[in-house]
Amino acid sequence: MSPSSLSIAGVLLITVPGVAYGGVTLLSFLMKNVPGYLDNPVRRGLWRAGHAHAGVLVLFALVAMLYVDQSGLPEALKALTRLLIVAAPILMPLGFFLSVVRPSDTKPSRLILLTYAGGVCLAAGTLMLGIGLLL
Repeated sequence: MSPSSLSIAGVLLITVPGVAYGGVTLLSFLMKNVPGYLDNPVRRGLWRAGHAHAGVLVLFALVAMLYVDQSGLPEALKALTRLLIVAAPILMPLGFFLSVVRPSDTKPSRLILLTYAGGVCLAAGTLMLGIGLLL
């Protein structure tokens, strides 16, 4: 693995306890009947989606780092691919969480756009990586 991919993998691994902590927090919200979580289906759904996306996308990004170094992309495009793939597990969960921060929020704020931005980054990064692997 290249030093760049190793550094990114290290940072991604450091985020895993944070994702686990988020899961414990959501579980405690369920167990303690925290106001604004169980009684707010929009907030509950978006926070569950944020947690799930964070976990899955961190694992995906870790695996993708192995493939970036094997691709036939020029170094500049490898760096861009790494950046795009790592942006997804940051932007998507942030959009889910931050769009319904207040317990009284019954619809997502404009910060939900971060989720779409993360999806665009994920699509672009994986498309570039796939093409690079076919070269």
